[in-house]
Amino acid sequence: MCLNESIKGMIGLLLSLLRVLHPDLLLNERSLWITAITVGCSVVEPWAAIICGCVAACMLTRCNKLAEKYKYDDPLEAAQLHGGCGAWGIIFTALFAKEKYANKVYPGKPGRPYGLFMGGGWKLLGAHVVQILVIFGFVSATMGPLFFILHKLKLLRISPEDETAGMDMTRHGGFAYVYHDEDGIPMKKIEPASSS
Repeated sequence: MCLNESIKGMIGLLLSLLRVLHPDLLLNERSLWITAITVGCSVVEPWAAIICGCVAACMLTRCNKLAEKYKYDDPLEAAQLHGGCGAWGIIFTALFAKEKYANKVYPGKPGRPYGLFMGGGWKLLGAHVVQILVIFGFVSATMGPLFFILHKLKLLRISPEDETAGMDMTRHGGFAYVYHDEDGIPMKKIEPASSS
């Protein structure tokens, strides 16, 4: 995981610059590497961790395009990052888990399943696909009704005016960052919306 941490920043920055020329996306790049490799960090080789992170970067890009296509509003990319890259991390582990590491990390039971690409067969991959389906089903069954109710009660979104002005000013009564007049940025204080 240390190797993954040291390389991911460089590769993430490069991929961000090549894709959309936004180096500020580096923070999400760092998060996606952690999200994807956490599942299998104890059972994969360092070179495989690099592959995991590179594919996760592509996965996040695809998930973001899908979210944009279906107008899914998630400015923090939380669903894309944790859902898409997390699911990839689960599949990745089923492909690249090494037998030696799996037996060392989970001792006491010889013949433990390991990665398909490492000669371990389909057993671990099948179990991980079921795991993803169960997670997706559980989250859909618990969070789906909650968000549906919040949507119907109009509690899920703020007004378009508040969204344009920003919640820092409209809901919290101040700027999120230090503001100085000499910065030349025209901003004015907006009074918080009344809670009636």
